Amino acid sequence: MKNKSLIIALLLIGIGLSAKDSLAIKVFQTYCWGCHHQTAQAFAPSFRFIANHRTRAQMLAQILNPKSSYKRLGYKINSMPSFSDLNASELNAIVTYIQSFKDKK
Repeated sequence: MKNKSLIIALLLIGIGLSAKDSLAIKVFQTYCWGCHHQTAQAFAPSFRFIANHRTRAQMLAQILNPKSSYKRLGYKINSMPSFSDLNASELNAIVTYIQSFKDKK
């Protein structure tokens, strides 16, 4: 568990997030980390890929109701569960966190 906290702390420093963004990290660890990685393809697309190819509205739709949005996003099947139990602060935090991985132009 200490190693996990150290990794998260290094990630926060590495991408320039402050302590106020700890909610985003909590949401990521609780709901996303099992399938998504920040910068590398895992079971699901990386946050970098998502940030570079999806709008904020598309991200929210996929998080809240993936069964109704996956085809519009070009996926043939849906394996993502719904996270409609997240509150507005958690949703905003995780989408903003995902967007922080967008490539700089």
